[in-house]
Amino acid sequence: METSSTFGGATWTMHLMEGELPTSMSGSCGACINGKLYVFGGYDDKGYSNRLYFVNLRTRDGNYIWEKITNFEGKPPTPRDKLSCWVYKDRLIYFGGYGCRRHNELQDCFDVHDASWEEQIFWGWHNDVHVFDTKTQSWFQPEIKGGVPPQPRAAHTCAVLGNKGYIFGGRVLQTRMNDLHYLNLDTWTWSGRVPINGENPKHRSWHTLTPIADDKLFLFGGLSADNIPLSDGWIHNVITNCWKQLTHLPKTRPRLWHTACLGKENEIMVFGGSKDDLLSLDTGHCNDLLIFQTQPYSLLRSCLDCIGKNAIILESQISLLPPKLLQQVLKKITFWTAANHREEQRAQKEEIENKCQRISSN
Repeated sequence: METSSTFGGATWTMHLMEGELPTSMSGSCGACINGKLYVFGGYDDKGYSNRLYFVNLRTRDGNYIWEKITNFEGKPPTPRDKLSCWVYKDRLIYFGGYGCRRHNELQDCFDVHDASWEEQIFWGWHNDVHVFDTKTQSWFQPEIKGGVPPQPRAAHTCAVLGNKGYIFGGRVLQTRMNDLHYLNLDTWTWSGRVPINGENPKHRSWHTLTPIADDKLFLFGGLSADNIPLSDGWIHNVITNCWKQLTHLPKTRPRLWHTACLGKENEIMVFGGSKDDLLSLDTGHCNDLLIFQTQPYSLLRSCLDCIGKNAIILESQISLLPPKLLQQVLKKITFWTAANHREEQRAQKEEIENKCQRISSN
């Protein structure tokens, strides 16, 4: 069963899920490989998790059935949340996170935050690397061949360019960071902290880092070192090692603990998260979709939008379009009709609220 709606700049489709659904968690890590969505770890009222689930999103019959992966080889990471993941060569490569270890599991990759000496359990931050091979259904921990690894952290972000897995920011203890590192995913060597030419973004956690070209990364939002929700966007060029801040982004739409992905026209789509400092205030999570252009739209996209916005004027000519192009146009007409309807509703609501305010003030 599925339902659809046009909202926030996109057409949403809701699917009912079946099977071994993951329990409701916060701080889990999700990633897609070949149409399968994998979800690892997280935290709930029972503690931290190191369970791994997946669902096939490319089913022919439209049924989405979750499976818990239990028949695997190797040893999974210790339970944790707020970790990040690189997807490379059919592998899920996990880094960092906050979680718990027993006394006999303590290693240099773990920065202790708190402990229960009676139960011999320790909580803290990680900087270890674990790999799940989706082809062989096996876990392994690669031998790091060299370089200086990043400091243990959680609520950081990861992105892949070529064979390099990049990490930016995150939190350890009361410190948030703005350092950039990368791991060569073929040789398993760390870069050390990447030297930056020019200005750096603020220290932050709960942000996103999204590849937008073969040599560029897009950084958005997060929570600052002063616990201020951020709405800034930056583009990093990995060739020049320069950050460039985007000045045209709206400053009234901060986001943290959100998700972001690249669209078909190289636009960044940001969804969910919060606009508040979740450590002290939570007025509700966001369900609007923010779309950021990093380059001009294609001529086809611009023409489709123009037709969609002016469908009434062009009504007699639209039916003359070739069938394949006509399908695209009809989708745009549907979208812009819904978008205009929402805008009219919003304007009417504002007008009613303004009238009520004027009446109450008189």
